[in-house]
Amino acid sequence: MYHQAVYDEPLIMNLKGRRTLKLPGEDEKLDPRIPESMARKGIGIGDREEFTVIRHFTRLSQMNFGVDTDFYPLGSCTMKYNPKINDEIASLEGFRYIHPYQDENDVQGALKLMYELTENLKKITGMDAVTLQPLAGAQGEFTGLSIVRAYFQDVGELDRRREVIVPDSAHGSNPASAAMAGFTAVEIPSNEDGTVNIEKFKEAVTDRTAAFMITNPNTLGIFEHNIVEMAEYAHSKGAFLYYDGANLNGIMTKTTPAKMGFDIVHLNLHKTFSTPHGGGGPGDGPVGVVERLKDYLPTPLITYDGKYHLNCNIPKTIGKVASFYGNFGVLVRAWTYIKMMGEDGLREACERAVANSNYMKKKMEKLMPVPGKSLKKHEFVASSHNDGLPKAMDIAKHLINNGVHAPTIYFPLIVPEALMIEPTESATKREMDKFIETVESAIKLDHATLEKEPTNLKITRINDVDASRNPRPTYRVQRSKEKI
Repeated sequence: MYHQAVYDEPLIMNLKGRRTLKLPGEDEKLDPRIPESMARKGIGIGDREEFTVIRHFTRLSQMNFGVDTDFYPLGSCTMKYNPKINDEIASLEGFRYIHPYQDENDVQGALKLMYELTENLKKITGMDAVTLQPLAGAQGEFTGLSIVRAYFQDVGELDRRREVIVPDSAHGSNPASAAMAGFTAVEIPSNEDGTVNIEKFKEAVTDRTAAFMITNPNTLGIFEHNIVEMAEYAHSKGAFLYYDGANLNGIMTKTTPAKMGFDIVHLNLHKTFSTPHGGGGPGDGPVGVVERLKDYLPTPLITYDGKYHLNCNIPKTIGKVASFYGNFGVLVRAWTYIKMMGEDGLREACERAVANSNYMKKKMEKLMPVPGKSLKKHEFVASSHNDGLPKAMDIAKHLINNGVHAPTIYFPLIVPEALMIEPTESATKREMDKFIETVESAIKLDHATLEKEPTNLKITRINDVDASRNPRPTYRVQRSKEKI
């Protein structure tokens, strides 16, 4: 029986310890001349011995679940293993101690790395120009749509083109990014096979349409077989096609967004190129565009004329979208992964991700329906909506009760009681089989027992409504709630 490591671990500010650190000159009577209004009285956690702090965080890590302990079958999130060589290269002194204000003559190696990464991403996507600046996929979406906005403003059509078309299976960030960029999102339905209803698509695309945003493969793990027809139709109406790159690992090296007719692409380096993911960062969401949009990219771009430059001379740029040139440490990790894998390795990663997904799908559909086309790409969505099956939430709780990370649940919204599963290429057969066996054991349990799980973790079943309405993510929030 699985049991999570459990320690009665206090908050770090409640840990007992003694002060062991003294600053140079601390015992001398020095006047730092800090204005009273700016003087800090303390940071609230006090001082502790090194071993006390190390043991505290080591115990917390042992209670945690991470990509180094098992696989994360989170559909749409693509939580693949992050090779340690990525961290090793990013930790080299020349990269670790670089400063964004250094003269470009002193950072030619770093600029060369970013230039090579840009060229690699251009080849992988088929785009003509790429910016590395956006700090996450969602910011990449906002950047791409800001470029669309700037283009139509430049050609005098922005007053009319105020709509962005999105499928009902889209990631939630798509309509959110459209709204942030000043557009109105127009949703179109899917067919029973999980692909976009092309007739409804053609009805929705008009001379008011600025762009059509879509993920391909889509969020059901299905390749949109009508994508070229949709691209041609959107272009005939003067609209752009925007590729949400969240699922690029399902087609990587097999085709490119450019071959499908896309004009703008954002990539999620953590999803496809194994950089860190989660906890709010770090991240990076490069954006690629076709030739006629490259003059609108954020500055600076990395260029080469015998020497590498941070080029700020972009005629119609939308300006900066992040400080300096993006999350450099993440870019180093993605560059390392691509260099290590090469084209053949990236192709194998794509093939393994698709093979693993279809292996799990074949086993899952013996337990519950898997809607949409039979052939999946990197992920699939099962539904426990049938009579007698447990709720998706209860299956998820049973999985974590048995040491298996739960998949994404209740997304996409078009599938009731959805379990969205993506094993990635780094999942082993043993891990996938254990997942399936644990889902099967959940189905065999009586619902009353299932609804009490998890019981093997430090935190048992919580009130999800209360957790959503009254979140306490930090100690400061906790203190304010308790009026400490």
